[in-house]
Amino acid sequence: MAVSSIATLTRHYSLCSSISPSSFWSSHSSSVTHITRTRKLLLTSKLSVRTRMSFTSPNSPPPQTQPSTVKQHTAPYGSWKSPITADVVSGSSKRLGGFSVDSVGHLFWLESRPTDSGRAVIVKEPGKSGEDPIDVTPKDFSVRTLAQEYGGGDFCISGDTLIFSNYKDQRLYKQSISSTDSAPLPLTPDYGGLSVCYADGVVDFQFNRYVTVREDQRESGINAITTIVSIDLSSNNAQEPRLLVGGNDFYASPRIDPKGERMAWIEWGHPNMPWDRSELWVGYISHNGDVQKRICVAGGDPTLVESPTEPQWSSQGELYFVTDRKSGFWNIYKWVESSNEVLPVYSLDAEFARPLWVFGMKSYDFLKNHDQSTLIACSYRENGKSYLGVLDVPQGKLSVLDIPFTEINNITSGFHSLYVEGASAVHPSSIAKVTLDDQRTKVIDFKIMWSSSSVSEMYNSYYSRPEFIEFPTDVPGQCAYAYFYPPENPDYQASHGEKPPLLLRSHGGPTAEARGCLNLSVQYWTSRGWAYVDVNYGGSSGYGREFRERLLGSWGIVDVNDCCNCAKFLVDSGRVDGERLCITGSSAGGYTTLAALAFRDVFKAGASLYGIGDLQLLRAETHKFESHYTDNLVGDEKAYFERSPINFVNHFCCPIILFQGLEDKVVCPDQARKIYQALKERGLPVALIEYEGEQHGFRRAENIKFTLEQQMVFFARLVGHFEVADEVTPIKIDNFD
Repeated sequence: MAVSSIATLTRHYSLCSSISPSSFWSSHSSSVTHITRTRKLLLTSKLSVRTRMSFTSPNSPPPQTQPSTVKQHTAPYGSWKSPITADVVSGSSKRLGGFSVDSVGHLFWLESRPTDSGRAVIVKEPGKSGEDPIDVTPKDFSVRTLAQEYGGGDFCISGDTLIFSNYKDQRLYKQSISSTDSAPLPLTPDYGGLSVCYADGVVDFQFNRYVTVREDQRESGINAITTIVSIDLSSNNAQEPRLLVGGNDFYASPRIDPKGERMAWIEWGHPNMPWDRSELWVGYISHNGDVQKRICVAGGDPTLVESPTEPQWSSQGELYFVTDRKSGFWNIYKWVESSNEVLPVYSLDAEFARPLWVFGMKSYDFLKNHDQSTLIACSYRENGKSYLGVLDVPQGKLSVLDIPFTEINNITSGFHSLYVEGASAVHPSSIAKVTLDDQRTKVIDFKIMWSSSSVSEMYNSYYSRPEFIEFPTDVPGQCAYAYFYPPENPDYQASHGEKPPLLLRSHGGPTAEARGCLNLSVQYWTSRGWAYVDVNYGGSSGYGREFRERLLGSWGIVDVNDCCNCAKFLVDSGRVDGERLCITGSSAGGYTTLAALAFRDVFKAGASLYGIGDLQLLRAETHKFESHYTDNLVGDEKAYFERSPINFVNHFCCPIILFQGLEDKVVCPDQARKIYQALKERGLPVALIEYEGEQHGFRRAENIKFTLEQQMVFFARLVGHFEVADEVTPIKIDNFD
């Protein structure tokens, strides 16, 4: 498709109804909709822009949206009116980018705000009850690193000093957190662009320096050079970083021991991803700060398949980490330096860590203890649920803590408490302060300190609770898993005998995991009368290496079969309408969506969000981190061709809508354009929406809203056989309107 055919215009519309026009442009001959920054201004009168949550006690009763007391309305599934609007979903869902506790016990977190164009801000908890949290990041800064495209480990707090990556120039800055008037000072040079990024840093007190991972694209944007470097903190002038460790393809998690004598880190090389094979190293720091003698602690034995991750030093200078040697499950281990041995701390067929997609993950932390014995607060995942526990290392005993969260990501130890990032079926992504008893085995207080949504409790009566389901795959005796959300709205009931339409989501990654926690974008569908299922196909994380490796050499086969089998399972169980099955997915999930539509005949329509249509093009154009990822997942050139939906456009037979960010470096915009053009020429109903300024994942509220609404209307018009209750102007669909 010629790029010149896509224009930026905000005063001309191509509409499919008489409803007042949305702010988009659609040419008379094409349904490519190009959403630009100007659209934000036009949406102002329509968006319900919400300010961030006032900091109040989580025990205070929230305002409630009460269901009607009159008799339920009878209306077709999908046509129900819901208070969980696209404005609510897009305007109230902040993203958590990490959190930390300073030396005096204050909690800081990084949140990105869709209503502020996705700007990421470090926030400090309020000093007194009833006060609002305090923005630490000045208005002309945004805290976000682009290292390995997915980022993470964007900031570090040490004493009074905050060190962070600034999104606009990717330089490191330092800032005082005790003074509200403190302006950030650059620590690293300005290279005139976004070519050098930093992530996952820690302060080395022995040499008063910042040790961090650096990704350098100055010589090659496709083949960046990743190293571990240090930056002097004693100067107020930007300085060229000093190289400490280099030579391999990738590095993560540089961690300095309490005495500043040793540094641990994770490294790996092509064609492996860090969850395939990685290595844990320890280097000894010389008197001048160089890393000299080095020892491979784990991952160096070619006969032992493992992927160590998350190294941490205890206060006694002992090295702990997580690896999946022998059992295939990520468990906590300890390095015995004197004998260079690796010993298990606690063994369980459960996952104590997650795939290293982003920097700075922290699945466990050390608890401060009166008798100086080593206690580790940890989270683990077993049979589709997360647990929080305290591991008594000397006793080899794990005490499970009772908290409301069923999904847990990161943990940080505070003063006499834990801070836990988690969620549940009724809690959106949140940070909770968990206070323990003196024995550190029981919870005496649980308090929500931050929530991704300030309004989620208002709609509690409209929430569909996920059901964890296990369904058979094509392999006899083998199962996969999913979370099923039935339609739920206290104001409505469906006609007798009608079964709901189903939207099946294939998660991204593909080495990732669907989780059964409160997500307003899911509830947007279920509260309107849709059934929704989030599938953990073979290859997903959270169930051990054996389950994860089902996808090796079989991407586009196992994931597609499992998604189709899940949909069929729900149809055969009488839960959903087999004639109204739709599928959606983003990134790798978008690939599974397109492959399911091209190579199977189960689904009646699909939505691909920055999905992959051409595996060969993905391999050629994607960033370094994932440049060899597909080699293990796909195989030889024949498989690359045969599993690329773009090569089999004649196999598509149902409507598809595509959404794409124009600054995406993971899945380039040409992927969506090629699929769109081919389907248009094939005569199938198809639409493409492109967002200016968006990357791999949509961060702006107006684009999140538009994507939700247009998916809903697209499916309703082409598959659902019902009228949506919301006032939404549908875009023009090629070969349909």
